[in-house]
Amino acid sequence: MLNPTKYYSERLDKLSKLLVQVNRQLKVSGMIRLTVFALAILGIYLFNDNSNYILIIVLVASIVFLFLVSRHTDLNYRKSKLLALISINEIELQVLDRKFYHLPDGNEFIDNAHYYSQDIDLFGKGSFYQYCNRTALEEGSKTLAMLLTENNIENVLEKQDAIKELRSLAEWRQEFSAVARLIKTEISSANLISWLKTYQPFVPKLMNILSNIFSLFSLGAIGLYYFNYISGWGLLFWFFLGLGITGKYLKKVNVLSQNTSNAQSSFRQYQKLILLLEDRDFQTRILKNEKENILEEGVRVSKVLKKFSGMLNAFEQRNNMLFGVLANGFLLWDLRYASNIEKWIGIHGKNVEHWLNTIATFDAYNSLGNFAFNHPDYTYPEITKNDLIIEAENISHPMLDPAEGVTNNFKICREEFFVITGANMAGKSTFLRTISLQIIMANIGLPVCATSVQYQPIKLITSMRTVDSLTAHESYFFSELKRLKFIIDSIRDDEYFIVLDEILKGTNSTDKAIGSKKFIEKLVGSDSTGLIATHDLSLCEVADSLKKVENYYFDAEIIKDELNFDYKFKKGICQNMNASFLLKKMNIVE
Repeated sequence: MLNPTKYYSERLDKLSKLLVQVNRQLKVSGMIRLTVFALAILGIYLFNDNSNYILIIVLVASIVFLFLVSRHTDLNYRKSKLLALISINEIELQVLDRKFYHLPDGNEFIDNAHYYSQDIDLFGKGSFYQYCNRTALEEGSKTLAMLLTENNIENVLEKQDAIKELRSLAEWRQEFSAVARLIKTEISSANLISWLKTYQPFVPKLMNILSNIFSLFSLGAIGLYYFNYISGWGLLFWFFLGLGITGKYLKKVNVLSQNTSNAQSSFRQYQKLILLLEDRDFQTRILKNEKENILEEGVRVSKVLKKFSGMLNAFEQRNNMLFGVLANGFLLWDLRYASNIEKWIGIHGKNVEHWLNTIATFDAYNSLGNFAFNHPDYTYPEITKNDLIIEAENISHPMLDPAEGVTNNFKICREEFFVITGANMAGKSTFLRTISLQIIMANIGLPVCATSVQYQPIKLITSMRTVDSLTAHESYFFSELKRLKFIIDSIRDDEYFIVLDEILKGTNSTDKAIGSKKFIEKLVGSDSTGLIATHDLSLCEVADSLKKVENYYFDAEIIKDELNFDYKFKKGICQNMNASFLLKKMNIVE
């Protein structure tokens, strides 16, 4: 299996060398263009008295210059893609060095009312999303957020297969991401889809045929004028007739031009992404099914998009003032290409949403494949169908530095509940988030931070962080009660893994103990499974009366007037608390 650091370092070195070559080619290309231009001027000067030679020089120079401009544009695109690829590999090396806080953190996806995302730091600064997200498109980032939050436990093995396949396609993934990064964002995909769905055609249906006929008559008129069969006034009349026909629709054409101008670059890049998907023969069911969304009967979608991109590019030539006037006067240019664009939208417009959704899905799954590639020592859970929910060896939180993280073994069966006690800072909350995040990772098909895992897919619901709301006039305690009510309502309809951290914090100790015991008894009576962390040792008594409840703890010891933690998950009840010691140690109390 490839070493990620070695792979990215070697690839970065190779790409940097290619960039030097392309920069050199761009300089040579610029010099050649300048030389051709200078030679053309010199030729015109030398043969200024021979119009035939001047015409040949201009024609040849124009053809050569257009070719050089096209080549220069291709080189610039290649340079942009190389810069994107270099950035991709630099970012991966930074993340492997645990420097990822500058990456997009998904703050826009934070939802305090979600089943678990707020409690387990799924989004925001230093979040799992920030750590694993490598999406290049806005819709891709939304799709990744959806995958992380949908609480979907179906087809876990197929998800694993898809991620394993993408993990092995490191170079292809980077190529996809680099091309996606170059998509301009003048118009969002949502607005693009909305425009295509709601577009109302305005060009008469016969205009495409009429524009061809008009162009032939224009060619005839120019010929007649050249051979002196008609006067300049006749040709001018025909020219203004063309402008008049086009001018009748000018306002609507301008609106169309504004929309296509925003979409032109995006379609060109989407075509390149579709081509990458078409040329890759995927083996796993999820990826093959996604690819089917970009298959049209007998036609490659990349060719359909390339043709449309060509139409948009030709239509945009109207913005060249001289060309626009002449082309509309003699060729009805605006109406010709507006008609072609409308015809394309009528045939393919409804399918664009499926194509863009497929691109977004691959963009999101590439992040998951990248995460798996970066963690070759992680383990894909073995999916079981017995009473076992989770059995993991050497499990740890993926956001912790492997050199410093402490691993634990963990096993819990269906309908069991563990009451976890422990001193402050002993590791209870981190452990709860470790188990919670591993469940989410397993459900979406990712490998988890453990040496071996057996797992039965189960939905997750948590109550670890409760916030009050001044705007909604809700107290902390009322917010907590609403959250617990949400959990009770949810487990009536489905089976969940429940994670609770210090419930009923907003009331007094006696009331809290009574209420917490009753709540645990209600949970045990459901079909769910879970963990409950608390400082209240009286809750451990529930294990004496309920067979499905067991006590576990995290310990702390005071050795030579210093607090020591081993962060190990142990069976039993915590006997050492440290609040008083810490208050004295920090000179808060005597």
